[in-house]
Amino acid sequence: MATTNQNTVTQTFPVLGMTCASCASSAESIVTHQEGVVSASVNYATGNLIVEFLSNVTNAEKIRKAVQGVGYDLLIEDESKQQESLEVIHEKKFKQLKNKTLWAVILSLPVVIIGMFFMDMPYGNEIMWAFSTPVVLWLGRDFFINAWKQAKHRKANMDTLVALSTGIAYIFSVFNMLFAGFWHQRGLHAHVYFEAAAVIIAFILLGKLLEEKAKGNTSSAIKKLMGLQPKTVIVIQADNTEKQTAIENVKVDDVILVKPGEKIAVDGMVISGSSYVDESMLSGEPVPILKKENEKVFAGTINQKGGFQFKAVKVGKETMLAQIIKMVQDAQGSKAPVQKLVDKVAGIFVPVVMGIALLSFIVWMIFGGDNAIVQGLLAAVTVLVIACPCALGLATPTAIMVGVGKGAEQGTLIKDAESLELAKKVNAIILDKTGTITEGRPQVTGIQWLNNDDSKKYILFSIEKQSEHPLAEAVVKYLDKVNSTSLTNFDSITGKGAKADQNNETYFVGNKKLLFENNISIPEELQQQANEWSKLSKTVIWFSDSKQALSVIAISDKIKKTSAQAIKEMQDMGIDLYMLTGDNEATARAIAEQTGIKHYKAEVLPQHKADFVKELQEEGKTVAMVGDGINDSTALATADVSIAMGKGSDIAMDVAKMTIISSDLTKIPQAVKLSKQTVATIKQNLFWAFIYNLIGIPIAAGILYPINGFLLNPMIAGAAMAMSSVSVVSNSLRLKWKKVI
Repeated sequence: MATTNQNTVTQTFPVLGMTCASCASSAESIVTHQEGVVSASVNYATGNLIVEFLSNVTNAEKIRKAVQGVGYDLLIEDESKQQESLEVIHEKKFKQLKNKTLWAVILSLPVVIIGMFFMDMPYGNEIMWAFSTPVVLWLGRDFFINAWKQAKHRKANMDTLVALSTGIAYIFSVFNMLFAGFWHQRGLHAHVYFEAAAVIIAFILLGKLLEEKAKGNTSSAIKKLMGLQPKTVIVIQADNTEKQTAIENVKVDDVILVKPGEKIAVDGMVISGSSYVDESMLSGEPVPILKKENEKVFAGTINQKGGFQFKAVKVGKETMLAQIIKMVQDAQGSKAPVQKLVDKVAGIFVPVVMGIALLSFIVWMIFGGDNAIVQGLLAAVTVLVIACPCALGLATPTAIMVGVGKGAEQGTLIKDAESLELAKKVNAIILDKTGTITEGRPQVTGIQWLNNDDSKKYILFSIEKQSEHPLAEAVVKYLDKVNSTSLTNFDSITGKGAKADQNNETYFVGNKKLLFENNISIPEELQQQANEWSKLSKTVIWFSDSKQALSVIAISDKIKKTSAQAIKEMQDMGIDLYMLTGDNEATARAIAEQTGIKHYKAEVLPQHKADFVKELQEEGKTVAMVGDGINDSTALATADVSIAMGKGSDIAMDVAKMTIISSDLTKIPQAVKLSKQTVATIKQNLFWAFIYNLIGIPIAAGILYPINGFLLNPMIAGAAMAMSSVSVVSNSLRLKWKKVI
C-alpha cells in the first residue's frame, strides 16, 4: 500500500452488487491492497467507496477492475450523472426482485399445499419437484452465488444459511424421490422436503424486496438538493448582450442576470438592481431578505419579484449549496454500517450448524450400529433443515412492519429499523424553531388602531396588496375580507415600505424610519403597544397618513398550539431539549421562554447545527434532530435519529428517518414509546428464534436417542421450523393491538 508522500486524490464511487455488510468488507479489503491506494472505506449503509489514491500510480478504472474481480462493480461516472445512473440501477434491481418474489410465492403455493395436505397423491413428489426446481435453482440462484463469494473469502452470512438449508433439502428430496428404494430396503420411508426449500426462498426474497424498497431514499434526497440549482443561466456578455449558458460553463467573475421568480445559480455579489430573496433553504427563516448592491447571494435561493445582476464568486463544488450537499453525503457516509443482528449471528451460527451436522454424522458413524450411515445422514440433514433461517429472518422485519404500520396510523412515517431501535435511547433532542416549534410563516398577531378607528383599513389593505414586501402578504391575508380601493402614485420604497395617494392624501406603510423621514408623529398609545410587541420579539410595522400614525401592526411566526405541551412531555421523560435557530437572539429567547425550553442558540448556520449534533454525541448522548427545512438536512443526516415535519421541505423528509405528517411535536414522545414497544417485540422474537434453534438442533442431532430412543424425523423438523415462524409472526401482530402509553 502506498504512502502519502506524494499528491493524492480522494474520490467517492458507488459500489454495485453488494448484498450484506460482509460484501462491503470484501470490497474494502481488495481496494485497500491495490498498489497506489493510500486508504479505502466501503460503507454498506450508503453503498459508497471512499478511496484515497496516488493518481500517478493508479486510477479509477484500475480500482474498478479490482472490485469486479471479487464479484462487485464500481460506478465511475461524473458526480452529476451518478445519481441518475444509481436511480436507474436501483429501479431495475427493484423490478427484478419484485418479479422474482412474485414468481417464488406463486410457484411455492402448490408445493406447500401438496406437501402439507396431499402427500400421497399420484405423482405428488414429481409435481412438487417441478414447481420447486425453478424457485430454488433459478429464482434463488443469487443466494448460492453470494454464498460462494463469501466462502471464497472464508466468511458466512444469511445467504450462506439460506443456500445450505435449501440446497441440502432440495438435493436430499431429489435423491429420496429418484431412489426411494434405498430407504425402503432399510425399512425407512423416503420423505421429500421440496416445500421447505421453496418456502425458505420465497420468504427470504420477500424480506430482500422490503429492504431494497427502502434503499433509494438517500440518492433521491441528494438529487432533490441538486435540483435546487438551475441547469442554465443568463450570462451578460462583454457587449451587454444576454447569452443562455449551461450551469457547468459558468466561471468566476461572470455577470449573471436573475429574473423574478428564478433560482440563483451560483454564489455571488449583487452589482446592480435589488430584490427580496427567499433564503429559507439556508437560514430556515420564512421572511425573504432584501438584496441590493454589494450584498451576497447564494446558489439554490429563490429570487422574488425584482430583478438584478450579480457577479459569480463561487461556482461548482465551491458554492454553499454544493457544500450542503457534500455535508449531507459525508454525514450519511460517516455512520457505521447497520449490520442486522441476524447477519452478525450468521457469521458464527452457520459454521456452528455445519459443525454440528458434521459432528452428528461422525458420531452416528461411530456409535450408530447397523444403520449408522443412514441414521447419520438423516441426523445431519435434519440439523440443517431445522436450522432454517425463517424464524431468524422474520424476527426483525415482521416486528418492524407492524411497528411502522402502527406509527403510520398515528401520523408518524418511520423509514427503517435503525431509527426505531435508536429512538428509545434518545436522551437529547434538538428542535429547529421555524416550522417545527412555530408555524413557519409570518402572520399578523395583533393590530391596534388609533382611537379604535379602523375606517381606513381598506387603504392599508390596498397598499399592501400592491406591495412586493414579504410582510405585506401577511397583512393582506389578515385583512382578506376587506374591499380594496383604487390608489394613485403607488411607490415601493426599498428597505422601508411603500406609499400611495388616495383622495389627495398620502398614506404610508412601513417601518419607523419611513415615518421619521416624512415627519410623521406617533401617538403615545400606539408607541406603548409597539414597545410591548417589540419586547416579545415581534416585527412591528406602521400605517399612517401624511401627519400621524393611524395603526401599528405586529407580525410574527406563531408558536404551534401543541408545541409547549409536547416540550413539557419530552422533558418529563428525562430528555434534554435544545432549540437551534437562524433567527436573532431576542426572538430565540422569547420563543424559548414561551415554550419552556431551557437551552437555545440563535443565529445558527446549517453547518453549525450539524457541529452541535456532533458535540452532543461526543458527550455520549443519543441525539434526535427535528427540523423541516433544507438548512436542517445536514444536521438531520448527522443525528442518531432524524425527524422531519411533514409540512416542511421534501429534502428534509427524504434525509430524515422519521416524518411527522401533521407537523405536531406531540408525535415525538409517541414515537419514542412506540420504539420501546417495537424493540421489545424484536427482542422477544429473536429470543424465541434462538431458543428454538438451541433446543431443536441438539434434538435433531439425536442427543435424546441414548436416553429414550427418540430420533427427530426431518419432516417433523420441517413442521417445527414452520411453527417457529408462525410464533414469531403472531408475536409481532400482538404489537398491533398494544396501546402506546
